[in-house]
Order: sequence, then structure tokens, then C-alpha cells
Amino acid sequence: MKKILWMGLTLVALQATAQDHLPSAERIGKTVRYLASDRLQGRGTNEKGGEKASRYVAKQFRQLGLKAGAPGGYYQPFTFTRGKHTDIPSRNVLGYLDNGAAYTIVIGAHYDHLGRAGLFDGRYPIGEIHNGADDNASGVAGLLELARHYVKNGEKEPFNFLFIAFGGEELGLQGSKYYTAHPVDSLRDVHFMLNMDMIGRYNPERGIGIGGYGSAREWPSVFDGVQQEGIKFFTDAAGRGGSDHNSFYVAGVPVLFLHTGGHDDYHKPTDDADKVDTKAEEGILRLAVQLIDRAMKKEKLTYVSDGK
Repeated sequence: MKKILWMGLTLVALQATAQDHLPSAERIGKTVRYLASDRLQGRGTNEKGGEKASRYVAKQFRQLGLKAGAPGGYYQPFTFTRGKHTDIPSRNVLGYLDNGAAYTIVIGAHYDHLGRAGLFDGRYPIGEIHNGADDNASGVAGLLELARHYVKNGEKEPFNFLFIAFGGEELGLQGSKYYTAHPVDSLRDVHFMLNMDMIGRYNPERGIGIGGYGSAREWPSVFDGVQQEGIKFFTDAAGRGGSDHNSFYVAGVPVLFLHTGGHDDYHKPTDDADKVDTKAEEGILRLAVQLIDRAMKKEKLTYVSDGK
């Protein structure tokens, strides 16, 4: 009896290890709680909390075994002007999984939030910490989970992966605008870009919206028959939008955009970690894995312009 019990426990442990690369609600929660904690004071651009968040992402990329994705390391620094504010410093964080492939999949999420709102000219309560759990600690958690999956799944995929945590998104998509103007590799070699922004407040009545469905000729066949237990989704053709995928789409890259929708805590100090549905986010990311895997069966996605 003891031998049978030992064998059963061993089998369970082996199965758990075999599934360790898949997105996990537990790890998602840990990431969100750290990034949306008062210690990071809202991850504001040109604030200490934002710098800490970028260092955290770089550390995670390094520990996962991703190569530094920028010429000088994991960081791609830049400055920008916003209204009366000039030479505002920020940086993107880039991690690269080199599979020796001809084309690359870009997966992104912005790590910044409003911080203490000092750069927003009074639009938000200055001095209050805006923790930004859904917007966008949830997306960064997704970024790290997908990076972990494709590093540790034991497969050498037919595409390279570039994982980017963007800075300065809340101040006008600054990080993604800078990256698409200064890419580390030609944008012509990007299979597609997947962006995650606010994926932590799943509403089962609404489902998760997936934008960019019309940005590539092959997306309908990629989506055909895809299902994920407990997750409902709907598609939107638009490749443009108010997050970092927009910068890639206007540069001629097919995109997908995952978003669980607006809520009463949007851009308020009340967007806190305990309101993020980590189990649902796990399901959303497993849906994303299905879409990425199916897209990798295509040789190269064909960009479709909206003509604007």
C-alpha cells in the first residue's frame, strides 16, 4: 500500500513539473502584488518606482535565461517630450529568445503607470499612489508567464521571441513609438506583435476582447476552433488602439491586443492587486499560448492595412 501511495505521489509530482511552464495563477498573483505594491509607488515614469519596475523585469528576464535584447543590455533608454515637460527619461526592457529562426514574434506589455501623477498636469490627484494593478501589472505578469512558457516548454520553436516591457505608455505610447522607430531588428522580420494591457479584470458576461483580428489575412484561420475552458472571447478587427500594439500596427506589423475591458478603478488609486482575477488571467494566457502556437504554423503572417 505504501509503495502504491509513493508511486501515486511521484506521478503527481512529475505531472506538476511537466506543467510548470504553463501560465500559473500563483505566479501571476505574486508578480502583480509586487508591481502594484506601495513600495513601487505607482511605477511612474521618471520616478524611482518606475525604475524599480524596469529592474524587476530585467532581473526576471535574466533569471529565465533570456538574452539581453538591446545592443547595450536589457535596457533600451530614450527620452521624450510631453506638453511642457521636456527630455523625460524612460526605458524599454528587452529579453530575447533566439531560436535561430528567420522571423520573430514580439510579445509586449507596458510596465509604467501613473505613479504619483506629477507628469499629468493635474488630471489625476497629485501625490496619491496609483498602483495600477490591472493597468498594467496584470499585463507584465502575462509577459513574464509567456516568456517562462516559451523558455521552459522544452521545444525549439520555429520563431524567435522578443519580449518587451515598454516604458512611458501612459504618457502617449512613448516606449513602443521609440522601439518601432529604433528596432533592434527589421520590423519586416516580425511575424506579429501580441500586446497585453489590462488583462486582470475578467468579466464572464463580457469575455476578453482580442483586437487586431483584421490586421493579418491569416488570423481567421488561426482563431478557427480555438477554445479555452472558462474563458469567453470576442474579436475586434481594428489594429489601431490606445495601447502599444498601435505603434506596431501603423509600422506595418500584424498585431493582437488582449484586454478585459474598462472598470470603475481605471486610472484611480483604487486599482489594487486584490481586485485582479489571477485564475481567469491564467486562462487568458493559456488561450494566448494556443493562438501563438497556431500562428507559428503559418510561415509568415500577411499584414492587412486599414487604409488610413
